[in-house]
Amino acid sequence: MVKAIDPTATILSIEDNEDLLELETFHLLKEGYKVIGATSTKGVESILEQENIDLMLVDRTLPRVEGSEFVSYLRDKGVTIPVMFVSAKDRDEEIEEGFLRGGDDYLRKPFNMKELLYRVKAILRRTNAIEHERLTARDIIMDFNTRKTYIDSQEIELTKLEFELLSLFIKNKNKALGREYLIQNIWNENEDIQKRTVNVTINRLKKKIDPHEDKEYIVPVRGIGYKFQ
Repeated sequence: MVKAIDPTATILSIEDNEDLLELETFHLLKEGYKVIGATSTKGVESILEQENIDLMLVDRTLPRVEGSEFVSYLRDKGVTIPVMFVSAKDRDEEIEEGFLRGGDDYLRKPFNMKELLYRVKAILRRTNAIEHERLTARDIIMDFNTRKTYIDSQEIELTKLEFELLSLFIKNKNKALGREYLIQNIWNENEDIQKRTVNVTINRLKKKIDPHEDKEYIVPVRGIGYKFQ
Protein backbone atom coordinates (compact mmCIF):
# COMPACT_ATOMS: atom_id res chain seq x y z
CA MET A 1 0.00 0.00 0.00
CA VAL A 2 1.25 3.51 -0.83
CA LYS A 3 2.12 5.36 2.35
CA ALA A 4 -0.04 8.24 3.54
CA ILE A 5 0.19 11.56 1.70
CA ASP A 6 2.14 14.28 3.54
CA PRO A 7 -0.06 17.41 3.43
CA THR A 8 2.76 19.82 4.33
CA ALA A 9 3.02 22.68 1.84
CA THR A 10 6.31 24.39 0.98
CA ILE A 11 6.27 28.18 0.93
CA LEU A 12 8.97 30.38 -0.59
CA SER A 13 9.09 33.84 0.98
CA ILE A 14 11.09 36.54 -0.84
CA GLU A 15 11.47 39.48 1.54
CA ASP A 16 14.49 41.81 1.84
CA ASN A 17 13.59 42.93 5.38
CA GLU A 18 15.36 40.19 7.34
CA ASP A 19 13.42 40.87 10.56
CA LEU A 20 10.09 40.55 8.76
CA LEU A 21 11.30 37.46 6.88
CA GLU A 22 12.26 35.87 10.19
CA LEU A 23 8.87 36.74 11.68
CA GLU A 24 6.97 35.33 8.69
CA THR A 25 9.08 32.18 8.79
CA PHE A 26 8.46 31.70 12.51
CA HIS A 27 4.67 31.88 12.17
CA LEU A 28 4.52 29.75 9.01
CA LEU A 29 6.69 27.05 10.58
CA LYS A 30 4.43 27.15 13.63
CA GLU A 31 1.49 26.37 11.34
CA GLY A 32 3.32 23.30 10.04
CA TYR A 33 4.53 24.63 6.68
CA LYS A 34 7.98 24.11 5.25
CA VAL A 35 9.51 27.54 4.58
CA ILE A 36 12.35 28.66 2.34
CA GLY A 37 13.42 32.28 2.74
CA ALA A 38 15.23 34.58 0.33
CA THR A 39 16.17 38.26 0.66
CA SER A 40 16.34 38.87 -3.10
CA THR A 41 15.47 37.17 -6.37
CA LYS A 42 19.05 35.91 -6.71
CA GLY A 43 19.00 32.11 -6.76
CA VAL A 44 15.19 31.87 -6.76
CA GLU A 45 15.02 30.19 -10.17
CA SER A 46 17.41 27.53 -8.93
CA ILE A 47 15.19 26.99 -5.88
CA LEU A 48 12.14 26.60 -8.12
CA GLU A 49 13.97 23.96 -10.16
CA GLN A 50 15.05 21.96 -7.12
CA GLU A 51 12.07 22.33 -4.78
CA ASN A 52 8.35 21.69 -5.14
CA ILE A 53 7.09 25.12 -4.10
CA ASP A 54 3.36 25.41 -3.39
CA LEU A 55 3.16 29.17 -2.80
CA MET A 56 5.41 32.21 -3.12
CA LEU A 57 5.16 35.28 -0.87
CA VAL A 58 6.82 38.14 -2.73
CA ASP A 59 7.75 41.63 -1.58
CA ARG A 60 7.80 44.16 -4.41
CA THR A 61 10.56 46.50 -3.22
CA LEU A 62 13.39 44.02 -3.65
CA PRO A 63 17.02 44.61 -4.60
CA ARG A 64 18.09 43.67 -8.12
CA VAL A 65 14.59 43.22 -9.59
CA GLU A 66 11.22 44.69 -8.57
CA GLY A 67 9.05 41.87 -7.21
CA SER A 68 6.13 42.10 -9.63
CA GLU A 69 8.49 42.38 -12.60
CA PHE A 70 10.20 39.20 -11.45
CA VAL A 71 6.85 37.40 -11.13
CA SER A 72 5.88 38.59 -14.63
CA TYR A 73 9.18 37.17 -15.89
CA LEU A 74 8.43 33.81 -14.21
CA ARG A 75 4.92 33.75 -15.69
CA ASP A 76 6.37 34.32 -19.16
CA LYS A 77 8.62 31.29 -18.56
CA GLY A 78 5.60 29.15 -17.71
CA VAL A 79 5.85 29.14 -13.89
CA THR A 80 2.31 28.79 -12.52
CA ILE A 81 3.03 28.61 -8.77
CA PRO A 82 0.54 30.82 -6.86
CA VAL A 83 1.93 34.19 -5.76
CA MET A 84 0.82 36.49 -2.98
CA PHE A 85 2.43 39.93 -3.01
CA VAL A 86 3.22 41.29 0.45
CA SER A 87 4.06 44.91 -0.18
CA ALA A 88 3.98 48.51 1.05
CA LYS A 89 3.01 49.52 -2.49
CA ASP A 90 -0.65 50.01 -1.63
CA ARG A 91 -2.06 52.49 -4.15
CA ASP A 92 -4.95 51.14 -6.21
CA GLU A 93 -2.96 51.31 -9.44
CA GLU A 94 -0.02 49.49 -7.82
CA ILE A 95 -2.25 46.70 -6.56
CA GLU A 96 -3.84 46.39 -10.00
CA GLU A 97 -0.35 46.23 -11.50
CA GLY A 98 0.53 43.38 -9.15
CA PHE A 99 -2.44 41.31 -10.28
CA LEU A 100 -1.84 42.10 -13.94
CA ARG A 101 1.74 40.87 -13.60
CA GLY A 102 0.70 37.49 -12.27
CA GLY A 103 -0.24 37.87 -8.60
CA ASP A 104 -3.01 35.72 -7.12
CA ASP A 105 -3.45 37.76 -3.93
CA TYR A 106 -2.16 41.03 -2.49
CA LEU A 107 -1.50 41.85 1.17
CA ARG A 108 -0.64 45.43 2.09
CA LYS A 109 2.07 46.29 4.59
CA PRO A 110 1.86 46.72 7.52
CA PHE A 111 -0.31 43.66 8.05
CA ASN A 112 -1.64 41.42 10.77
CA MET A 113 0.20 38.09 10.85
CA LYS A 114 -3.09 36.24 11.37
CA GLU A 115 -4.40 37.70 8.13
CA LEU A 116 -1.29 36.47 6.32
CA LEU A 117 -1.89 32.95 7.65
CA TYR A 118 -5.60 33.04 6.71
CA ARG A 119 -4.75 34.11 3.17
CA VAL A 120 -2.03 31.46 2.85
CA LYS A 121 -4.47 28.75 3.92
CA ALA A 122 -7.13 30.01 1.48
CA ILE A 123 -4.76 30.03 -1.50
CA LEU A 124 -3.39 26.57 -0.71
CA ARG A 125 -6.91 25.21 -0.24
CA ARG A 126 -7.94 26.48 -3.68
CA THR A 127 -4.82 25.36 -5.53
CA ASN A 128 -4.66 21.93 -3.89
CA ALA A 129 -8.27 21.32 -4.88
CA ILE A 130 -7.40 22.15 -8.48
CA GLU A 131 -4.18 20.16 -8.65
CA HIS A 132 -5.31 17.00 -6.87
CA GLU A 133 -4.64 14.45 -9.58
CA ARG A 134 -2.95 11.12 -9.99
CA LEU A 135 -1.29 9.70 -13.04
CA THR A 136 -0.75 5.95 -13.30
CA ALA A 137 1.09 3.74 -15.77
CA ARG A 138 2.15 0.13 -15.22
CA ASP A 139 3.30 0.09 -11.59
CA ILE A 140 4.01 3.84 -11.42
CA ILE A 141 1.80 6.28 -9.51
CA MET A 142 2.46 10.03 -9.75
CA ASP A 143 0.61 12.23 -7.26
CA PHE A 144 0.42 15.82 -8.50
CA ASN A 145 -0.94 17.09 -5.21
CA THR A 146 2.11 16.02 -3.21
CA ARG A 147 4.49 15.85 -6.19
CA LYS A 148 5.50 12.36 -5.10
CA THR A 149 6.17 9.30 -7.24
CA TYR A 150 5.66 5.68 -6.25
CA ILE A 151 6.83 2.55 -8.05
CA ASP A 152 5.49 -0.76 -6.84
CA SER A 153 4.29 1.03 -3.66
CA GLN A 154 7.75 2.44 -2.91
CA GLU A 155 8.36 6.19 -3.00
CA ILE A 156 11.01 7.28 -5.52
CA GLU A 157 12.79 10.59 -4.90
CA LEU A 158 12.65 12.71 -8.06
CA THR A 159 13.71 16.29 -8.63
CA LYS A 160 11.14 18.71 -9.99
CA LEU A 161 12.68 18.42 -13.46
CA GLU A 162 12.62 14.61 -13.35
CA PHE A 163 9.02 14.62 -12.12
CA GLU A 164 7.91 16.84 -15.02
CA LEU A 165 9.86 14.76 -17.51
CA LEU A 166 8.41 11.44 -16.34
CA SER A 167 4.85 12.82 -16.30
CA LEU A 168 5.28 14.09 -19.87
CA PHE A 169 6.44 10.66 -21.01
CA ILE A 170 3.53 8.90 -19.29
CA LYS A 171 0.99 11.33 -20.72
CA ASN A 172 2.39 10.45 -24.16
CA LYS A 173 2.71 6.70 -23.55
CA ASN A 174 3.94 4.71 -26.58
CA LYS A 175 4.56 7.96 -28.48
CA ALA A 176 8.10 8.82 -29.58
CA LEU A 177 9.14 12.22 -28.24
CA GLY A 178 11.95 14.07 -29.95
CA ARG A 179 14.66 15.91 -28.04
CA GLU A 180 13.54 19.26 -29.46
CA TYR A 181 10.01 18.55 -28.21
CA LEU A 182 11.36 17.75 -24.75
CA ILE A 183 13.46 20.92 -24.67
CA GLN A 184 10.42 22.97 -25.66
CA ASN A 185 8.08 21.42 -23.11
CA ILE A 186 10.36 20.71 -20.15
CA TRP A 187 13.12 23.31 -20.45
CA ASN A 188 10.83 25.98 -21.98
CA GLU A 189 13.02 26.38 -25.06
CA ASN A 190 16.03 27.42 -22.97
CA GLU A 191 18.73 28.21 -25.50
CA ASP A 192 21.44 26.91 -23.17
CA ILE A 193 19.97 23.41 -23.11
CA GLN A 194 21.66 21.02 -25.53
CA LYS A 195 20.51 17.62 -26.72
CA ARG A 196 23.29 16.03 -24.67
CA THR A 197 21.72 17.56 -21.53
CA VAL A 198 18.42 15.87 -22.44
CA ASN A 199 20.18 12.51 -22.77
CA VAL A 200 21.96 12.91 -19.43
CA THR A 201 18.74 13.87 -17.63
CA ILE A 202 16.80 10.96 -19.12
CA ASN A 203 19.55 8.49 -18.22
CA ARG A 204 19.54 9.81 -14.63
CA LEU A 205 15.76 9.43 -14.49
CA LYS A 206 15.95 5.88 -15.89
CA LYS A 207 18.45 4.87 -13.19
CA LYS A 208 16.09 6.11 -10.49
CA ILE A 209 12.92 4.44 -11.76
CA ASP A 210 14.56 1.29 -13.13
CA PRO A 211 17.80 0.71 -11.17
CA HIS A 212 18.01 -2.97 -12.20
CA GLU A 213 17.33 -2.13 -15.87
CA ASP A 214 14.71 -4.84 -16.17
CA LYS A 215 11.51 -2.81 -16.65
CA GLU A 216 12.52 -0.63 -19.62
CA TYR A 217 9.96 2.10 -19.01
CA ILE A 218 11.76 4.62 -21.25
CA VAL A 219 13.47 3.37 -24.40
CA PRO A 220 15.33 5.14 -27.21
CA VAL A 221 13.71 5.51 -30.62
CA ARG A 222 16.31 5.58 -33.36
CA GLY A 223 16.49 8.90 -35.17
CA ILE A 224 13.78 10.53 -33.03
CA GLY A 225 14.30 10.46 -29.28
CA TYR A 226 12.62 8.41 -26.56
CA LYS A 227 9.28 6.89 -25.63
CA PHE A 228 7.59 5.49 -22.52
CA GLN A 229 6.18 2.01 -23.07
